[in-house]
Amino acid sequence: MTADRGTIAIIGAGSWGTALSIALGRAGWRVNLWARRAAVADAIGRDKRNPEYLSAFELPDSVTATTDLGEAASGAAILVLAVPSRGLREVCEQLAPHVSDDQGVVSAAKGLEHGTGRRLSQVIADCLGSHRTGRGAVLSGPNLAAEVAAGIATASVAACAQADLAADVQAALSTPGFRVYTNPDVLGVELGGALKNIIAIGAGVSDGLGFGDNTKAALMSRGLAEITRLGVALGARAETFRGMSGMGDLIATCAGRKSRNHFVGHELARGRPLKDVLDQMSPQVAEGVETTRAALQLASEAGVEMPIATAVYQVLFEEVSPAEAVRSLMTRTQRGELDE
Repeated sequence: MTADRGTIAIIGAGSWGTALSIALGRAGWRVNLWARRAAVADAIGRDKRNPEYLSAFELPDSVTATTDLGEAASGAAILVLAVPSRGLREVCEQLAPHVSDDQGVVSAAKGLEHGTGRRLSQVIADCLGSHRTGRGAVLSGPNLAAEVAAGIATASVAACAQADLAADVQAALSTPGFRVYTNPDVLGVELGGALKNIIAIGAGVSDGLGFGDNTKAALMSRGLAEITRLGVALGARAETFRGMSGMGDLIATCAGRKSRNHFVGHELARGRPLKDVLDQMSPQVAEGVETTRAALQLASEAGVEMPIATAVYQVLFEEVSPAEAVRSLMTRTQRGELDE
C-alpha cells in the first residue's frame, strides 16, 4: 500500500486535471478534485470515472470530487490549477478567498489569456494577490493526458523563481512514472508550453494535406526557432526552449492523434470550418487557437517576426486555405538559418 503523502487540490476536472488526479492519487496523495459541474463531480463520486474526460480510466479511491472551491482547497498543501485559459480568471477570483499564504500554487494549463496576452501565472497572481507573484510555480512538458493517466513514463518541468518552492513542487508531483525537473526560468517554461500549440496546429495541417516526415521536421525546427525568438525578446532564456517545455512538448503535440491542437489543423486541412471542428471537440479545448491571436499580439509589440504563427492565424481566422498558407511559407524571401 502506498504511504499517505497528505492532501493536494486539483482545480479543474478536464483531461489534464483528471490525469493528474489519477497519477497523484496512485502515488499516495489524497486528492481534492474540483469540477465546475455537479454532474461530473457526482459521477466521479459514484463511479470513480470522469464521464466526459478520460472515461476509460478509473480514479483511485483517494480522489474526492467536489464543486465547492473552498472544500477543494481546504487542507491542501499545494493547489494545482488545471483550468483552461478562457475560464481561469473567473475561477481564480472565486478561489481567492480560500487560498492561504502557506499553500503552494501551481499553474498547470498551457495558454495565453485571450484579449490581454497575459501568461496564466500572471492571471493567477492578478487574482490571488501580488504576494503570489514570484511565489507560484508553472508545470509544463510533454505530458499528453491519456498517457499520464495510463502511467506511461514521461517527464515534466516545474518552473519557479524561488528554488525552495520549486523543490517542494518537484517532490510533491514526482511519481514513479512522472519525473519532474526544475527550472528558474518561469517565463520561458510558460511560453514554451503555450506557443508550441500553435506549431502543433501547423503540424496537423501538414499531415492533413498529406505531406511527409521531411515537411513536419522542417516545420517543427523552424517553429521552435520562432518560439525561441519571441521568448528571448520577452526576456526568457534560449536554452529553456531546448528543454521539456519547448522541444519536448513540441515533439509530443506535433506527433499526431492524441493532440487536440494537431487535430484542429488536420481537420482544417480536410476543408472543415473551424467552428465545426471546435464544436465537435467540445467540451475539450484546443488552447492553440486563441493562443495564436495572443502570441501575434505579443510578437507585434516586441517587433518579432513569426511567419509560421502568422500562417496558422491566416488559416484559422482569415479564410486562407491551408495549401495557400504553405505556398506562402515556402516562397518567402530566402535567408540564413541563423538569421534573427
